[in-house]
Amino acid sequence: MPTYTVRTTTGRLNGDARATLARAITTAHTAATGAQGFFAQVVFEEVDADRHFVGGAPIADELVFVHGQIRAGRTPEQKAALLDALGGAVREALGVPRRAVWVYLVDLPPANMVEYGYVLPAAGDEAAWLASLDDDTRDHLNALG
Repeated sequence: MPTYTVRTTTGRLNGDARATLARAITTAHTAATGAQGFFAQVVFEEVDADRHFVGGAPIADELVFVHGQIRAGRTPEQKAALLDALGGAVREALGVPRRAVWVYLVDLPPANMVEYGYVLPAAGDEAAWLASLDDDTRDHLNALG
């Protein structure tokens, strides 16, 4: 956790752009929440322009939608910083104007999630959670960053 799904029009992003944006989103999440980077995953989805409409018209090629599912427990200030950082990351990585970036955050209770084979910790308890894992899993996660 978190899972960020980035939706764009088909063909909008090449592999380099996706990799750059995935790193930027991970960095933004880590900076705003303090959670280790191995928690962040970024999934890219492409939608044909004639299958996504805004205001009754097909979306513009430059629009980028980021849907983030994050662990509940972040403060309003952390969420505001995260929203700002995510929007900035998209604008910088892709060179799009502010109006082209749409970001949504959804809180999920950490007790309802399992990642890497373990129920996730409450926000802020990441270090203790990591220390409690078996050696193999902990070493794997530390290697991820």
